Amino acid sequence: MQAKVIVVTSGKGGVGKTTTTANIGAGLAKLGEKVVVIDVDVGLRNLDVVMGLESRVVFDLVDVLEGKCRLSQAVIRDKRVDSLYLLPASQTRDKDALDPEVFKGVVRQLIEEEGFTRVLIDSPAGIESGFKTAAAPAEGALVVVNPEVSSVRDADRIIGLLEAQQVREIRLVINRLRPKMVASGNMLSEGDVLEILGVKPIGIIPEDDGILVSTNVGEPAVLGKSVAGQAFMDTARRIKGEDVAYPKLEQDKGFWSIWRRLFGGA
Repeated sequence: MQAKVIVVTSGKGGVGKTTTTANIGAGLAKLGEKVVVIDVDVGLRNLDVVMGLESRVVFDLVDVLEGKCRLSQAVIRDKRVDSLYLLPASQTRDKDALDPEVFKGVVRQLIEEEGFTRVLIDSPAGIESGFKTAAAPAEGALVVVNPEVSSVRDADRIIGLLEAQQVREIRLVINRLRPKMVASGNMLSEGDVLEILGVKPIGIIPEDDGILVSTNVGEPAVLGKSVAGQAFMDTARRIKGEDVAYPKLEQDKGFWSIWRRLFGGA
């Protein structure tokens, strides 16, 4: 992806958006980029916990937007990966505290003055003001989707909104794929999801209990050894432009494929 500013979003909550932001941010930093991840989910701050940085939060994004502190005072460097930084959300304010134009100025400052090569914005779920603010400075988007019907439907709505905002690079991250369920026809396959949404994938992340462990201990999975951690690292490499093969999973046996065959689809 050419985009320096990427919003990580989804149509619904609980699909793994914050985990995706933390892991891809850490992955890109491991690959040599200077990365800042920004939590825009004001009032429901979680990115700092997933990254294990909650005890170091002093100032937050709203403090920066309101001029209560300098940007450099609010940005936290991750000591495990030198080129990874976090700008946390406020836990006590609401999303109306965010002004899209002021936020765009902060993101521009991060790139032009602070020297970040990639900005990842963890967007609130849904399509309200928080999403619009998060997407305002974005040049690209990672749409996180689970391989189930309601998540795919909501992702389709988000993709339409991103296109309307002229976000030029939109890619899918299919999260929590279970190959055995796909093979038995009880879960959409990655092929089903791509056919329905018509957007190029950049990451396919299998279901992995190791993600729960990494989240609980505040360490992105890409810093350890797990199947999902490797998949997130591969996704970061694809964002960098590397030609990384996708894992070989069962093809064309998902629920949607079976439905098409039963009812006369292609």
